[in-house]
Amino acid sequence: MTGFLDRIKDRVDETDSEGGEMVEERPPYAEPESTRVESESESAQSQPENNYSDSQNSYSQQSTSSSSDIGISSLMDKRAKLEEAIDYVGMMIGNLKEKRTGLEKEIEQESVDIKNLKEKLMKVSDYINEETQGIQHLTEKRSSVEREADEVSGIITNLRDKISGIDRVVEDEGGRIKSFRESRTKSSNL
Repeated sequence: MTGFLDRIKDRVDETDSEGGEMVEERPPYAEPESTRVESESESAQSQPENNYSDSQNSYSQQSTSSSSDIGISSLMDKRAKLEEAIDYVGMMIGNLKEKRTGLEKEIEQESVDIKNLKEKLMKVSDYINEETQGIQHLTEKRSSVEREADEVSGIITNLRDKISGIDRVVEDEGGRIKSFRESRTKSSNL
């Protein structure tokens, strides 16, 4: 008997997990419902209607057994399980709404952070452009100074050459004067 109850429980668990109908498993020796209903109605017809209370008792038993045979209790159980499922789905929807709201907040915060980073990067880019222009200006200025330095160097070289020329002239003249003096002193000594 314990094995029979375990099989029914397993069957109910399977139907609950699959979301399908609950079907009561009948033992192999049990007669089908249709034969049972027919046999009950035959027995009710074969009994003579001697006693009115007996027939009412039989009728109430038949209505009770027929209502359970129809499956009203299982239908009520299914309805209760469906209500539980609907409540569970409602709770899941509420959780999803909370998660979505949380994600929206996180996305908005990331969007603000990204906009701030973009603004900072634009400022860095502007700074780099300014520095690049400054470096180009300095490069041009350095080139101009180098040209001036080259000009000054050329002038110095030219002046040095002129000074060297003058120095040669002065040396030549000094040498002539010296030789003139020497020649004069020799002539006066003579």
